[in-house]
Amino acid sequence: MSTAVRDNSRQSRFEAWVDGEFAGFADYVRTGDLVVYPHTEVRAEFEGRGAGGELARTALEDADRRGLRVLATCPFIVGWLARHPEYQHLTEGAAS
Repeated sequence: MSTAVRDNSRQSRFEAWVDGEFAGFADYVRTGDLVVYPHTEVRAEFEGRGAGGELARTALEDADRRGLRVLATCPFIVGWLARHPEYQHLTEGAAS
């Protein structure tokens, strides 16, 4: 199984593709030095196969590269961040 995540900036979301098939997305809103992740959705047939985790990782690494603070309002991203403390520095100073 091969998962690729792409930034679809036209729709303001990261998209996960598993073996060439659309698996899900993570929406974002970028404003100034902040990025908000309000919603993540993975198609049922791809749940539990790592697509959501790859979406979260790619989105947060993108924010880190851009020097953006992160405000995660999506429960999936919030939970993922709780399990990956190496990304917690991105949420420091973000609006609550």
